[in-house]
Amino acid sequence: MSIYKTEAIVLNRHDFRETSLIANFYTRDFGKVSGLLKGIRQQPPKFASTCELFSHNEIIFYHKRNSGLHLVSACDLRENFNLIRQDISRVTLASMMMELVAAVMQLEDKNEEVFSLSINCLKELGINRYAEKIATIFKIKFLSLSGFKPHFDSCVCCQDRILGAAKFSLSLGGLLCQGCFKKDTASRTIFRGTVATILHIERNELKDNLNLGLNPQIKKELDIVLNSFINYHLERELKSQKVLNKLAVTAEV
Repeated sequence: MSIYKTEAIVLNRHDFRETSLIANFYTRDFGKVSGLLKGIRQQPPKFASTCELFSHNEIIFYHKRNSGLHLVSACDLRENFNLIRQDISRVTLASMMMELVAAVMQLEDKNEEVFSLSINCLKELGINRYAEKIATIFKIKFLSLSGFKPHFDSCVCCQDRILGAAKFSLSLGGLLCQGCFKKDTASRTIFRGTVATILHIERNELKDNLNLGLNPQIKKELDIVLNSFINYHLERELKSQKVLNKLAVTAEV
């Protein structure tokens, strides 16, 4: 059994028996890791963190070769993102980001770019005026970095460059040119501006995307396309996305 130290973001957590906690972390060095924190609920001072959802910690864990659940012996808080926790919509957006990472990334599949993206987007989510734009950028960048992204560079069927009208196919996972529309009769028309926005965000760093303007029409279609793609391929809707949808409806009333 080996001992490791790494930075970790809390993806989710649940109580275990009367005194302990099981948490799923996304770590810088090992990807997604499940850990048991013995006694943390009975003796909080034993750990320097309460292991809150989407908090940034440094953990030490004993890696068990024959089990996916490892023993976490230390969990020291680095950043709790308290500015996010002051607003319910920002908390829900952060929860959505963590739920998406937990759903897509495989256990112990290291992706340092995904880790850095998550940390940087959480930082921006706490201070940026446009919290929903940060979440949209996160979805696009995350899908690209995780290898889960839809195909927007060319026609997903014939690979030709798309010069005219295009449709988006959920089942095929990308754009269709006019000659391939018949490949999926359920595909939907998509604005060229939406495609251009997705490609721009994929190809540029987070700091360069922060100043990107999103008009309401493009923003609405981005949400529809991204959420539909995620729901289709995960075969379910993220719980936090359902809450975000309800908050949006409430805000409109």
